[in-house]
Amino acid sequence: MKNEKRIVLTGDRPTGPLHLGHYVGSLQSRITLQDTADQYVMIADLQALTDYAKESDFVRKNVFQVALDYLAVGIDPQKTVIFIQSLIPPLTELTLYYLNLVTWNRLKHNPTVKQEIVHKGFGEGVPAGFMVYPICQAADITAFKATCVPVGEDQLPMIEQTNEIVRAFNRTYKKDVLVEAEAFLSRAARLPGIDGSPKMSKTLNNAIYLSDTSDQVKKKVQKMYSDPRHLRVEDPGRVEGNPLFYYLDAFGKETSKIEQLKEHYRRGGLGDGVVKKHLLEVLIDFLEPIQKRRALFEKDPEGVMDILRSGSAKALEKASSTLSEVRSAMGLTY
Repeated sequence: MKNEKRIVLTGDRPTGPLHLGHYVGSLQSRITLQDTADQYVMIADLQALTDYAKESDFVRKNVFQVALDYLAVGIDPQKTVIFIQSLIPPLTELTLYYLNLVTWNRLKHNPTVKQEIVHKGFGEGVPAGFMVYPICQAADITAFKATCVPVGEDQLPMIEQTNEIVRAFNRTYKKDVLVEAEAFLSRAARLPGIDGSPKMSKTLNNAIYLSDTSDQVKKKVQKMYSDPRHLRVEDPGRVEGNPLFYYLDAFGKETSKIEQLKEHYRRGGLGDGVVKKHLLEVLIDFLEPIQKRRALFEKDPEGVMDILRSGSAKALEKASSTLSEVRSAMGLTY
């Protein structure tokens, strides 16, 4: 039975198809949470425009691709409200009100924003929309009065800033309209890229996507980074920090076999090729049912869009109710 007091808000920017890192980091949680909470999953096209403003058609096309991935992995529109951010005008109005409750200095020193500016290579050309996207996130979260937000550790400063805004609003207008949210951290460790980088991403071109074909997955597994010191089959290999075993632990079902492979690898006599062969079998087994479901949904694009429109209508109703309360607390009732 659903716990009506627990409301979940989560989502992704439509800047490309979702990958295995997304699955381990958030999609698994969403599939579980949809049975225990009222969950809203947002396709954050407005946030994507903070650094893809000149590629809006690219963002629009990826809204559909992300929706396909959501449905393919098992996010059920009968249990979860899936919606498009730009179809919810109250979110932008709430952002405008919240901007007056946060100093520019606070935004500049948000750790996540600082890291992303470096990662994206903005230099001095940081879009103003990008600088204020923590405020947009606060609007997204509070519009649905979310009490739980699944995030990675790098996003914890965003939840902290959201809760600062909640407290500032309620204190300023002397009414407890907004509610604080709690971060929900995935139990799974972040999945490294196939090149050994700590993060899997489209930008780094080191990801295996949920929509990749078997041939694409095979090529990527074959070139995966492993233990650089494991030069000969007979050499002892390192399991810890080895992406091959991160992936096996994340997606393999035969835990006893994986433990045997680890032990053999550590003592030597087991080549990377053997491990990669087993990993390929594991990943194909995991991805095949997802891709079959994806292909079915892909044949009915209008049906998928109907799901998004229906979810957006539900989201709009909820966000509009919150906005009405916010405007009333602020005295904007003309």
